[in-house]
Amino acid sequence: MLRYYKGCLATLMAVVTLPALAADTSNYADRPEARPIIEALVKEGIDEQHVRALLANAKRQDKILEAIARPAEKTLDWAAYQKIFLQDSRVQQGVAFAQQHRETLDRAEQEYGVPREIILAIIGVETRYGRHMGTYRVLDALATLGFDYPPRAAFFRKQLQALFELEHDAHIDASAITGSYAGAMGYGQFIPTSYQAFAVDYDNDGVTDLVNNPVDAIGSVANYFHRHHWQPGLPVAARARVSNERYKALTAKGEKPSFTLNQAAQSGVTPLSCDNDTLTSEYCFDLPGDTLTALLELNGTEGAEFWLVSQNFYVITRYNHSPLYAMAVLQLSHRLAAALEENT
Repeated sequence: MLRYYKGCLATLMAVVTLPALAADTSNYADRPEARPIIEALVKEGIDEQHVRALLANAKRQDKILEAIARPAEKTLDWAAYQKIFLQDSRVQQGVAFAQQHRETLDRAEQEYGVPREIILAIIGVETRYGRHMGTYRVLDALATLGFDYPPRAAFFRKQLQALFELEHDAHIDASAITGSYAGAMGYGQFIPTSYQAFAVDYDNDGVTDLVNNPVDAIGSVANYFHRHHWQPGLPVAARARVSNERYKALTAKGEKPSFTLNQAAQSGVTPLSCDNDTLTSEYCFDLPGDTLTALLELNGTEGAEFWLVSQNFYVITRYNHSPLYAMAVLQLSHRLAAALEENT
């Protein structure tokens, strides 16, 4: 009998204790990994109780964990990916946005050396010019990924700390602001540390606002590219021809330019010429042979596509590391440039 009651007591204790443990685990403020964040913010003069309250209010979102496990850049090929971003409607929206903010785009292009069509393409790909900035609470996204996504937990905890800092610096309500599943915000979808590093108060109103102010967003995207060493006047990419299998060794080097056009030619890879090719001269190179380049092979709607890309293509991948993303930005920018020329 005594053994039976002991068993019942142990079972009862487990029933009583497990919910308490679950509650502790679900409260991000009580996680051991939260302590360095709290301590760092307190040293910056941010109220500890406020930070704890925000962390306690954050909710784990399983949909976010599902989304980050299957991003489009890793699950789609170029043939499918391009259909998401290269619609006529996105071009039309970009033209309307450009007409509305013509003076700001003029200024950004002159000050930073980044073409307006590249700025427009980034904002168009990211949010359709502010129409779709994300529906996840940024607090939930960053807490979920910072505490429950081990592969990149340290990175997202850094973003979470930066979000709390932005409450003071950019008048952001960390408990309410929404964004992407990865915690990116505003017209250009800046993650918090990029917001801190590259956002600019482009209308000089005393507030750097990338969520409600398209002027600040335009200036900030241009500044981001400038700070990542965009080279004015350098073509981004050219379609290429390959004549043998040696091209595979070049594609294996990735999208960061690491060999010259002359070296590519020695491996049987040549870009379309802007003057002499009757094919897609829209994407061509007439550059010195010592220009650094990289070679991409993409699976397009008509099969394999080969592209020689410049340092400016690599700069686009600093915004999003996927070469598919950079190619979508490039091709949308070309369509925007053509549409803007027609509408002048």
